[in-house]
Amino acid sequence: MDLAVAAGERVAVIGASGAGKSTLLGVLNGSVTPTAGSVRVLGTEVAGLRGPALRRLRARTGTMHQHLELIGPLRVVHNVNAGRLGTWSAARALRSLVQPQGLDDVRTALARVDLADRMFQRTDRLSGGQRQRVALARLLVQRPELVLADEPASALDPALADQALQLLGGLAVERGGALITCLHDPALALRHCDRIVGLVDGRVTLDAPTSSLTLAELERFYGVVR
Repeated sequence: MDLAVAAGERVAVIGASGAGKSTLLGVLNGSVTPTAGSVRVLGTEVAGLRGPALRRLRARTGTMHQHLELIGPLRVVHNVNAGRLGTWSAARALRSLVQPQGLDDVRTALARVDLADRMFQRTDRLSGGQRQRVALARLLVQRPELVLADEPASALDPALADQALQLLGGLAVERGGALITCLHDPALALRHCDRIVGLVDGRVTLDAPTSSLTLAELERFYGVVR
């Protein structure tokens, strides 16, 4: 794979299950180590990063995982505040578990995803769509330069899915970074992204601006790989 994403771009990565979309995001955030080649993220070579250097890069890179990576027994406020762990000291992070820090920012982020009234509720008592919005609020308080989102709207109704993609795209662009998101909904990709990259068996077989693509073409792409 040879792929470059410029600052300010909103890129949708599409493809059938097993095409390599989630692996690509893992390589970009340093959780998956490639066996060959070079990966540069925000001007930094990812291979070989360890300890503080890797934490600094991850503080600038926000990932919304497909399985969300939330801690169910914790209250929503603590899961949202996890977005700041890359910039907080260990002492402040531990103190926040007892007396939550930055409540104004958390409340603002939750209001943007229509969950302001759930701040002190246990996360595992929320619906799947609500948990997905908690993960989105976590990114909003982190304010990363690069946003990596794996199926960020899979559990959301159409209106909330559009809202989520607008927030993610705006978050990346306002920091001068980029959004790279894996999506299974071609229509959502066309509405909210500038460019679409299609994967088949870990290889790029489609790379085009959304302005040059139609919904029918993307549906045919899915038909071929299925």
